[in-house]
Amino acid sequence: MKTKPDFLLLDGAAAEPLYRQIYTRFRGAIADGLLLPDARIPSARALALELGLARGTVEAAYSLLVAEGYVETRGQAGTVVTPALARHAATAATTASSPAAPTARARPASAAGASSASALASLNRPFQMGLPALDAFPRKVWARLAARAIRATQPDDMVCPPYRGQPALRAAIATYLNLSRGIVCSPSQVFITSGYRNTLELITRALLQPGDGVWVEDPGFPATTELLKHAGMKLAPVAVDAEGLVVSHGVATAPRARAAVVTPAHQCPLCVSLSLPRRLALLDWAAQADAWIVEDDYDGEYRYASRPLPALQSLDRDGRVLYAGTFSKVLFPAVRLAYLVVPPAQVPRFEQVSQTFGSGGPILTQTIVSDFMNEGHFARHIQRMRRLYAERRQIAAQGLDAVLGKHLRIDPQPGGMHLILRMKGRHTDRALAERMRQDGMAALALSERTVLPHAASALLLGFTNIDTPQRARELGKQILRLL
Repeated sequence: MKTKPDFLLLDGAAAEPLYRQIYTRFRGAIADGLLLPDARIPSARALALELGLARGTVEAAYSLLVAEGYVETRGQAGTVVTPALARHAATAATTASSPAAPTARARPASAAGASSASALASLNRPFQMGLPALDAFPRKVWARLAARAIRATQPDDMVCPPYRGQPALRAAIATYLNLSRGIVCSPSQVFITSGYRNTLELITRALLQPGDGVWVEDPGFPATTELLKHAGMKLAPVAVDAEGLVVSHGVATAPRARAAVVTPAHQCPLCVSLSLPRRLALLDWAAQADAWIVEDDYDGEYRYASRPLPALQSLDRDGRVLYAGTFSKVLFPAVRLAYLVVPPAQVPRFEQVSQTFGSGGPILTQTIVSDFMNEGHFARHIQRMRRLYAERRQIAAQGLDAVLGKHLRIDPQPGGMHLILRMKGRHTDRALAERMRQDGMAALALSERTVLPHAASALLLGFTNIDTPQRARELGKQILRLL
């Protein structure tokens, strides 16, 4: 291979950063077969010299390729295209003959309902899941933009908002996704919703029928399963391991499912990332089964081990992935805005359905969010929060481990907004989580989020609003008293 690959033609005038251009070119070359598994690629130093770039630019691209699983480093032997990529197609094709998974066991509905009600009794307790660092939100900037939007309100702004969402906001989202998540889409593909539940409702009404099978991650997000049940879907729990959704399990147990709802960036609740071979296998299954993939990217921006991974949708060449994003985790929950990116061929169908069931939220809120994005506040806020959450995760983990290390083990994880504390000895997560809730803390038990046998016992604790080591230790001692 030449020092400078022929496919690496960069555009210095493009809006896309150079490191992402390098990443995109290598990813495309691997997908197109120009670079075969086990093929060696130039060192970062050699390629930087050849392209006339800073070495750090190339290293940033390479780190993203490594993090997503396209290439792997071998020390003095250099960096090569991941050998496992040669097997992904075969894996997807052969898993249909795999042994069926163990029969699912259901939890008593009354116990699950009581636990959920208790967990939601207060939405601002210590360890609250899914709650951003509200103390760090730029409220003055938000207030200034809100006041300006109110002053500029015209009579036309006071009628019913566009059912697909405000055009300026849809355009801002399309631009942001292109630059930050690797999603190439037009504003016409973006639909504004009033939250994830409204997003999932639009998808089920537009593409699915009652009785259709849907893969759901196990363990997974309870709201997803509850909404799909109410929509009349037949749920197929699919196991999750260290590489994310076990696609072979889904193919073996429900090969004819019509859809799969997944959280590839940070699996909810285990925070693992869906590996590249699994991503490709999932896309292969969807294409072969004529099925849909719903990518719930609820907090993909918050990755601390490397740059955020590109979205699964960026790999989709068959128009099978619907990308669901939200502002609740990156701004604040009360904003009640989310969005859905649909494949181009499905835009007319979603336009039709959204006229009846769409709920994009007040136009004033949409205007404030679009201004927040277009003036650069959104990107700066995410960068600040990424640094802040990395610090607060370390503070929370170290403080809790110092007090609870003999009883609980904290999982390492590349990103996300919560900690996973594995139980040691005879402690059970459900009993401890219930005692914590009764003691004024927010806690979720991992075993409550699974229906498959052999559920692990662990606590799920949000860390975003724990800002000092002293606070972390105080909460640890509070938990210790309940053990």
